[in-house]
Amino acid sequence: MQNTSKQYDEVITTCRELFVKKMKDYGSAWRILRLPSLTDQIFIKAQRIRGLQQNEVQKVDEGEVSEFIGIINYCIMALIQLEKGVVEQPDLSVDEATVLYNEQVATTKQLMQDKNHDYGEAWRDMRVSSLTDLILQKLLRVKQIEDNLGKTIVSEGIDANYQDMINYAVFALVHLKE
Repeated sequence: MQNTSKQYDEVITTCRELFVKKMKDYGSAWRILRLPSLTDQIFIKAQRIRGLQQNEVQKVDEGEVSEFIGIINYCIMALIQLEKGVVEQPDLSVDEATVLYNEQVATTKQLMQDKNHDYGEAWRDMRVSSLTDLILQKLLRVKQIEDNLGKTIVSEGIDANYQDMINYAVFALVHLKE
């Protein structure tokens, strides 16, 4: 499991570097996005990955890796929005956003380690296509919870679903790198 932690950190480092670069280019314009908008962005990326996995012809020269990175970063933005709320104007500096990013990653990585302990790293035997399908399933769950105005009866909340999507996307990126 020590190798998993190192691989996880390597993937997140790549994702964080892109997040910081985009923050420098665009500022925190994403702070105006409501959760359904972020969920839809993640859904588009997951659908594109599924299309890449199923279609023989690709017309846009971006592969699965960049889309999984996008899923991770949008999920982290969604977790930040859940915690801080939506604003009308960008309100975070690069440094402030990076601190929030790192906090969400730390919580999500701990969840991964806990589940990894209990499940015995079962993800290592999974296909990238299965991880994609699980992300899409989680997205459909999030959309339903959003349609229910955030209310659930027995299910985990939206935050847990975003965290699972981050972890599935990290696992997919580890597989794609190997």
